[in-house]
Amino acid sequence: MRPRQLIALPRGRFSAVKVLDSLTTHVLRKRTLAMFSGITITCFAASYAVSLVLEVSRLFFRAAIRIPIIFAFGAAGLLAHTLYLVARVQAGLSAHGVSPLSSWYDFCLIVAWILAGTYLAFGIRRPHAAIGIFLLPLVLLLIGVGALFRQASPFRSENALYAWRFLHGFSLLTGTVTVALGFALGLMYLTQAYRLKHKVLPRRGLQLPSLEWLQRANRESLAVSTCLLTIGLICGVILNLIRPSENGPTVSWSDPVVLSSGVLFAWLTVMTVFESVYRPARQGTKVAYLTLASFVLFGLALYFVLFGAHGVQ
Repeated sequence: MRPRQLIALPRGRFSAVKVLDSLTTHVLRKRTLAMFSGITITCFAASYAVSLVLEVSRLFFRAAIRIPIIFAFGAAGLLAHTLYLVARVQAGLSAHGVSPLSSWYDFCLIVAWILAGTYLAFGIRRPHAAIGIFLLPLVLLLIGVGALFRQASPFRSENALYAWRFLHGFSLLTGTVTVALGFALGLMYLTQAYRLKHKVLPRRGLQLPSLEWLQRANRESLAVSTCLLTIGLICGVILNLIRPSENGPTVSWSDPVVLSSGVLFAWLTVMTVFESVYRPARQGTKVAYLTLASFVLFGLALYFVLFGAHGVQ
């Protein structure tokens, strides 16, 4: 009798869809909490600690199998860390009046998560560099400091919204500057490469940096813009979750801005990994074309922001 009563309450098709969406969301949250409830802070802290021990062992002996093991533990720790934060978000949404990821404990864990992701990203690009010896102690220190503030009261809802809104806007602002800079560097690289290939003498007053410098700057702009826009996108998702309106999230998940941002994030992530793993993509005009394509996709997402209601919301 209870399901029939729930279905009979709304009048009209849209009300029924609204109730169905609410029930589906509630069930998914409960299942997510049940799935991730077994993951604790010890799981990913132990994985990072094992990676750190293996990183320190570089100083004493060589082992070809060590690098895959290091990144296997690091990736496992980052995955458990991510799932733990997702569970924290779900728990905060389930508790009325509590903003998820809005305490000093969450702050320390998020900074540690970003550093752990940076460690893996640098490790993929330079697997033989002992970067973890310097980054992983910071990750473990932040996790330890966060554990001390686990029982601290969360921030007020207004302060939490302001902090996430600031991070969202600042990350997208600096990411926009980096993408635009990468676009200009890509054009300079293609211009300089055309000059050298066709043996065209540079015009007076139009001196450009060397191809080696421009190539390195293009690669760095692609990596930095990916990190900044990823942070901005994640902050936007969290902001959309902790600031619900009466009829659901403030910005619809099917909004063109959200969809275009997701496409841009997927493109930048895939291209960054591809450029890091596939060596020929790091040389020649390929990296310049990647930065130009990223600028086009970012311009599309920016168009929806400027000419839509996303910025106002």
